Amino acid sequence: MSTIMFPITNEKAIGLIEFQNTLTFVVESKATKPQIKKDVEDLFEVKVASVNTLITPTGQKRAYVKLKEGFKADDVAAKLKIV
Repeated sequence: MSTIMFPITNEKAIGLIEFQNTLTFVVESKATKPQIKKDVEDLFEVKVASVNTLITPTGQKRAYVKLKEGFKADDVAAKLKIV
């Protein structure tokens, strides 16, 4: 079962995709950074450089997933029909 629930598609998330090669997802609240990294690599066939997580004031857990050089967040976003 995947820890990733759905991608974030707001203006900030689109900016991160374009300028920092970073994808933003809402994830399960109990998901760990290694689990998130593995799921993103398996689902989208990319390599992950880093994962940062944040719990919003509403209790939603977000993961900011930065991809390694040579992998484009734009390509993953296109697969997800974000951009």
